[in-house]
Amino acid sequence: MARAQLPARNARITRNEARLDLPKGARGTPFATFRPQSRDRFGRFTEAIARGMGTPSFLFLLSAVVILWMLWNSLGPVGFRFDSQALGFTVLTLVLSLQASYAAPLILLAQNRQDDRDRVQIEQDRQRAERNLADTEYLAREVVALRLAMKDVATKDFIRAELRALLEDLDDDKDEAPAKKSKPATQK
Repeated sequence: MARAQLPARNARITRNEARLDLPKGARGTPFATFRPQSRDRFGRFTEAIARGMGTPSFLFLLSAVVILWMLWNSLGPVGFRFDSQALGFTVLTLVLSLQASYAAPLILLAQNRQDDRDRVQIEQDRQRAERNLADTEYLAREVVALRLAMKDVATKDFIRAELRALLEDLDDDKDEAPAKKSKPATQK
């Protein structure tokens, strides 16, 4: 009886629910890779394609393939030619058009992804600049507060001047002390 209820219970599970009774690879539909959570994977794929198509090695390889294609279909054995030179290499034109029709959207997707990254980076830079400005303003206020507080605190120059004055007073007292002691001795 449990087996009879199993298909009915599985029928109630919607597409978006995770099936924990199946291995991870068996869950979902064949098109599950195009769900929003895997957009990043597709974005990385488009960037890799765009990055690869923008290299000199790709251009060299594509040029070599086109030259070999044209040479084979122009100079190769007549029975083995698959694209007619008389018709202007129609198959080559179709292949290059197909490649271009896929390359352009992939490059645009990669550029959109880079624009999104740049937008996030600009926002982070703006927030960092605001924090730095706030920190700088705080430190400037603290320096001003310290300068105002330092007016009440004795500075090094003030202490030296006071010590010199005290030393001069002590020197004056030493000079006067023997004179005072000698005066009473003469009076006696």
